[in-house]
Amino acid sequence: MTVLDKLASSLGRRDEVPNQELAKQIAAKNDRNAVKELVANLSNKHKDVQNDCIKVLYEIGETKPGLIADYSKEFLALLGSKNNRLQWGGMTALNAITLENPKVIFSAMTRILAAADNGSVITKDQAVSILIKLCSLKQYANDAFALLNEQLLNCPTNQLPMYAENALPAINEKNKASFIKTLSSRLGDIEKETKRKRVEKVIKKLAK
Repeated sequence: MTVLDKLASSLGRRDEVPNQELAKQIAAKNDRNAVKELVANLSNKHKDVQNDCIKVLYEIGETKPGLIADYSKEFLALLGSKNNRLQWGGMTALNAITLENPKVIFSAMTRILAAADNGSVITKDQAVSILIKLCSLKQYANDAFALLNEQLLNCPTNQLPMYAENALPAINEKNKASFIKTLSSRLGDIEKETKRKRVEKVIKKLAK
């Protein structure tokens, strides 16, 4: 059996379990040939195969990012795909390899954020997660935080509490005041009380 034979669509399955199991097997075996085959089939003529391949790839990236880190160029290319599943799947894969390949990811931030602005909620979530990871690296911290702050200023209020909570590890004495100011400026925009309280909790935690 080839890797393609084990994909959910090849097995006539509509759930993701076969793809998740395949990702675990490939990661456990460190199977670079399988990864290469999956990447090659991101342009398969069958959309179901494309979708399954990106799913398996970013699942591998969750546990063994080094196995897919060489394919940042291919994942970046997916950001312009008309197939929405490939677009946000590509962003999820890029998020998985950010700390493996930060230089390439940072240099592509303009492209990544443009895709986030025009893409789905998942695409945007993954892009914000990429910025938070880059904030943890000294050489990119300042620039990444400036871009993160911009996202927090302009993101939908629905996403703001999650972004604020997830960004906490990236906050330090240098950027704390700016972060609090941004979150405070958005409190009036948040209609749902539960979401507003989550953002207020983040502010209080930092203001201690």
